[in-house]
Amino acid sequence: MSAFARSESAPVCGRLLPLLADADLTRRFAWRNGAAVSAGEFIDDVHALARLLPMARHAVNLCEDRYRFMVAFCAVALAGQTNLLPSSRAPQAIAETLDAYGGSYALTERALQPASMREFVLPERLAAHAAAPMPQIGADHAVAIAFTSGSTGQPKANVKTWAAFCASSALNARVLGADSALSVVSTVPPQHMYGLELSVLLPLRSRAAVHTGQPFFAADIAQALRDVAAPRMLVTTPVHLRALLREAPELPPLAAIVSATAPLDCALAAEAECRYATRVIELFGSTETCVIAHRRTSLDESWQLYPQIALYPQPDGTMVQAPYFVAPTLLQDVVELLPDQRFTLCGRNSDLLEVAGKRASLADLTRRLLAIPGVEDGVVFCLDVEAGAVNRLAALVVARGLGEADILDALRRSIDPVFLPRPLRCVEKLPRNATGKLPRAALLEMAKAKP
Repeated sequence: MSAFARSESAPVCGRLLPLLADADLTRRFAWRNGAAVSAGEFIDDVHALARLLPMARHAVNLCEDRYRFMVAFCAVALAGQTNLLPSSRAPQAIAETLDAYGGSYALTERALQPASMREFVLPERLAAHAAAPMPQIGADHAVAIAFTSGSTGQPKANVKTWAAFCASSALNARVLGADSALSVVSTVPPQHMYGLELSVLLPLRSRAAVHTGQPFFAADIAQALRDVAAPRMLVTTPVHLRALLREAPELPPLAAIVSATAPLDCALAAEAECRYATRVIELFGSTETCVIAHRRTSLDESWQLYPQIALYPQPDGTMVQAPYFVAPTLLQDVVELLPDQRFTLCGRNSDLLEVAGKRASLADLTRRLLAIPGVEDGVVFCLDVEAGAVNRLAALVVARGLGEADILDALRRSIDPVFLPRPLRCVEKLPRNATGKLPRAALLEMAKAKP
């Protein structure tokens, strides 16, 4: 810490927006270590940490405890700095991020391994700052730079302003009913955009309160839900939801289950709704745009756009526009527009295949693979993505009691033979990251590894 000068909250010109949308500092803001934390206590911690931060423009926020991440995220913004949110916590990814943003530092809960001179370790306790005023953040201040997951290539940086976060969070709150005292339990890490939106920004910009843990196993998810007050909302992914249904723990009443990061199968959504007597809401968005649409997957194939969002189909994807975007954003997703601000998703530009004059999508091929009895997890992907390359398909499968020949035989009954993945390898587990996504580099490495 001695390598840095101490930071003062940076003066911000222009329009200011409060850190919390709800000014009631007595309200329950979070559950941490079995105890409730008020909004006022959270504000005190933000002010205390902001006074300690080193002088810099960027901080790589690596805090794993969700509460400490939230305090650090807001303190960095209050100090006039920008949170860097890399898609991976691997030492190489952290080092590359620090090198790409000169003068930046890593903000952590414990010393990095290997050690870095450019790190600031949060103190175990923050000094009290009684009756701290509500922090005000410049509307145009870049509070975060989020990086894509790398599932389709190299991670890309996306700058997020405070005004844009406030606008998109208000839409999330309206759709999810978070303007009432909703309790959020999330299996998704806060560094990921979906986890950031639903478990960090939602409590900041609504009356929702968040459980600060990150439960992974089904029993831990059930306990976290029991630890918070009704109405409860579980924020998760299709991978976690599938595992939850397989383990089938008893859960307290749920107002909703929310899913994102990967396509959610209609049958899986319907099973979850029946098992837990709730509704399953699937969100559609990206690191580039944040959430822009939602649907009740068990009932609707089409998506309902958020208000003021406009889609413009392009030859290579879809242009997305919103009043709070700095500029229109091009997504690789191919859509078909429907009346009443609805659309259907046809797949990603990079997901659509044409082999021997026949067409398919990787998402549909993966869905058919997962539908085979005995298959617990799996993915179909292209080995080659260069322009003009032949679409050579591969698959990685987790299946107990099934051999590779058994799986290929089952696939032959549901897909055209030209789309049979070769190689198809049975593995112990897929190389999923913390949000359940599959980085392309990890898939290629596993597919090419010797059995």
